[in-house]
Amino acid sequence: MKEVIRPFAGAAGHAPAGGSLDDLRRSNLSIVLGLVHANREISRAELTRATGLNRSTIATIVADLEFRGIVEAADPRATNRVGRPSATIIPTERIVAIAVNPELDATIISVVALGGRVLRVVRYENDRIPSAREVANAVAAVVAGMRPDLERHHHLVGIGVAVPGQVRSRDGFVNLAPHLEWVDEPLAEMITEATGLPTSAGNDAACGVVAEGMFGAGRGQSHLVFLNGGASGIGGGVIVGDSLLAGSEGFGGELGHTLVNSDGQLCHCGATGCLETEVTRAAFFEALGWVGSSAADLPDRLTSAADLSTAGRAEIERQLEFLAIALRNVTNTFNPGRIILGGFLADLHRLGGDLLTERVRATALRGPGLSVDIMASELRRDSLQVGAAELAFRSVLRDPAAIGAADGADVAAALA
Repeated sequence: MKEVIRPFAGAAGHAPAGGSLDDLRRSNLSIVLGLVHANREISRAELTRATGLNRSTIATIVADLEFRGIVEAADPRATNRVGRPSATIIPTERIVAIAVNPELDATIISVVALGGRVLRVVRYENDRIPSAREVANAVAAVVAGMRPDLERHHHLVGIGVAVPGQVRSRDGFVNLAPHLEWVDEPLAEMITEATGLPTSAGNDAACGVVAEGMFGAGRGQSHLVFLNGGASGIGGGVIVGDSLLAGSEGFGGELGHTLVNSDGQLCHCGATGCLETEVTRAAFFEALGWVGSSAADLPDRLTSAADLSTAGRAEIERQLEFLAIALRNVTNTFNPGRIILGGFLADLHRLGGDLLTERVRATALRGPGLSVDIMASELRRDSLQVGAAELAFRSVLRDPAAIGAADGADVAAALA
């Protein structure tokens, strides 16, 4: 029997339970859709076991979601169990969100369906550091070009933005995105005004840890840390006890500003020797001898630091040592079951072989050090996009009944 994955608390809030039958129906729809979404495919029998609801109630809920065009039945999975296999329920591609990740070199704009499936990616190149207003305008232009296809084939629920900076969770206000040179920018409000679509924004690595936890290398982990390395530095996201560690305003998880070198360089934050000043994508690319225009073009031909020049190997080893110091602190502080590395940090780990894991286990406290796994992102470049889409999907996951029937039929009458 496979393990059923549950959405992280805060990633997909359930409809509030009330006293009426309608409140109960909405709550059950939310719970079931959350399970279908997080598992990408799940049988009716598994839904029955996971929710504690009886088979007839699950059948009614699934039928409701099917009439709304949110889920569909697929061929049952083969099992070793006696009897007729239970139908498998999967999310359709009808319900989609626009996911946005603004960076120094480009703004990535994607169409993502329920189940964390990336359907389309547009890379909007930047010839200079974009302002928040320019990003909002770029998103509006790309969405306008997509609208005919979106309106014909999909139901668009909104926009989610993964920002490399400090974002106030309640309203998508960017307090500081230092590498983008943004200070006090109402980004979510700007994009809503430019597109007419509801928009939510969050820290990029916080989005990434939710995506990896639901669909990637963190599946089944209740205590999880994600570090992402990009053009804008290093960000962190933390899951503790199945809940995203956000902090009082949503600014939690700034692991890129962990002290790793007391004699290091001055960081833009005002401190000295932060992780993201000692471990940088620019120096990593230089060590590889890479002169491409972006990380999207980075070749996968290198499988070991032994393939590099002497200077290149020395830089890779230097960055791995400082990364190991940060991960030792992360391991001792949060005792995660798994640490996931994304962006260029995943490539750095790959080139170092077992060095990073060995250093962390040798220097961390024995208990948490022996129990932690360190691995590369499974979602790779999609992790931030899938996580950003989760911000936009919260409304439909909380209240699937707000989505009308796909064929225009009255759902209640059809189910009567």
